[in-house]
Amino acid sequence: MGAVTPDPPSTSSASNRGELLNLARLCIEVHAADPVTARRPAFTFIDDAAGGARESGRYRRRSWSYGELWERVTAIGRGLLARGLVAGDRVLVRLPHSPEYAFAFFGATLAGLVPIPASPQLTVEETEFLLEDGAASAVITAPETRVAGFAGVSVDAAELPDLDGPGPLPPTREEDPAFLVYTSGTTARPKGVLHAHRTIRGRLLMREGWEGFTQEDVTLHAGTLNWTYTLGVGLMDPWLAGAQALLFGGRYDPAAWPAILKQFGVTVFCAVPTVYRQMLKYGRPEDAGLTALRHGLCAGEPLPVALLEEWRARVGSDLYEALGMTELSTYISSGPATPVRPGSPGRPQPGRVVAILPVDAGPADASRPLPSGTTGLLAAHRSDPGLMLGYWKRPEEERAVFRGEWFVGGDLAEIDDDGYVWFHGRADDVIKSFGYRLSPVEIEAALTTHAEVAEAAVVAVPIGADKTLVVAAIVPQEGHTVSEEALRHHAEQHLAGYKQPHEYRVVEALPRTRNGKVQRSTLAREFAASIGGRTGR
Repeated sequence: MGAVTPDPPSTSSASNRGELLNLARLCIEVHAADPVTARRPAFTFIDDAAGGARESGRYRRRSWSYGELWERVTAIGRGLLARGLVAGDRVLVRLPHSPEYAFAFFGATLAGLVPIPASPQLTVEETEFLLEDGAASAVITAPETRVAGFAGVSVDAAELPDLDGPGPLPPTREEDPAFLVYTSGTTARPKGVLHAHRTIRGRLLMREGWEGFTQEDVTLHAGTLNWTYTLGVGLMDPWLAGAQALLFGGRYDPAAWPAILKQFGVTVFCAVPTVYRQMLKYGRPEDAGLTALRHGLCAGEPLPVALLEEWRARVGSDLYEALGMTELSTYISSGPATPVRPGSPGRPQPGRVVAILPVDAGPADASRPLPSGTTGLLAAHRSDPGLMLGYWKRPEEERAVFRGEWFVGGDLAEIDDDGYVWFHGRADDVIKSFGYRLSPVEIEAALTTHAEVAEAAVVAVPIGADKTLVVAAIVPQEGHTVSEEALRHHAEQHLAGYKQPHEYRVVEALPRTRNGKVQRSTLAREFAASIGGRTGR
């Protein structure tokens, strides 16, 4: 099929360009200004700072109503401007995962500044790159994350509770920059993705097509605040709905999630698929009595069919998957109004205009949507309100991702006759081996249907100028072992000969980031070292 309905509008008629709009105001002020909702709980941060929380069942909680949250972020916004910053200045936020991180981010956005959310785990070199590339005028840090020698405005986390200044805060408009997030890609340096305040309108489409949040919900996100998945789905989206948003900052223990969900009456849980897998393995959620849990949300990596089926059987609720990217957030999903089709992340959310474009085509055909059932590059229309303003100071890379009126982010997929999208991995992850183009996601999906396989990750390992081996890392189910012979036999039954891995490596666990994404590059380096030594390379 071609572009998914509705038909794309012309770029010049994108809805209400230039209107007054501020992301933080739409998320928080609407509820804080209403006497009925101002006292409703908006934000709760949970941790086990007192120690022994899992054993005692007593987690520390700190909560803020919508009125209190609004007072906190407006004071921080005024205080930052009082330090000499002006609208449009970039502010690096490099704090531990904490309430202060959230207050700083939304306070800066409210003031018309442009926060750059960063991980406290970044090295000095990585942090200096963000400061220089982003031309940051200020940093907000904690004692353990301070940036030595920074010449701009420095704000310590301890100052945030008392930070304030004279008003009023400046107005912002839809197309004004709201935040700048750095993402790794195919280049050696991370690139900045600049989002406008209008991105919040794109998030309203996510609520309808994926999350199903209501003002009665209590949501919990498992991620940390330097990740836009957490900032967006964990805070912005529940607040847009008037719900209560919970974040957890205690010691990471997958076995503790069911007790936390039960204790705090969580109705929607948000995480990467790995967290759900770990919860099933270590936490026995079926014994926790999770009667309040309506459903779970997952994104960041494909949801294996076996994991979905096990969660449904043991917990009794559904998992709704979404596919997205830093430049657009999630825009393909299943949800309460979109039935799950196992193996697919779902359909384009209502209001999204999506197409499949050719991977390799001349100028005349590059922007022409392909028919249903054809694999190509997943594209979104550039009129989408959630689409980035552009790449920060990377005009050539920005030009490369636009084909006429379409934004092409690099995901390979096909759309079936019912509008469901079938993901085939990143175009830059495609493995070229012995003349074939292979999707690691497709191979991994086939391998994880083996009853004794819990997880699989497939990577390319070059062994010469024109030879690349396909190597599969396999994590067995707990208490099981799986032989290479069994894996090869299983692959023969489910994959064409040219798609079958050349080698299998059984590992205890896959290397992952703090937020749960598989680090394929780490696996590839490890395997390359061992294979290179074995072959004498």
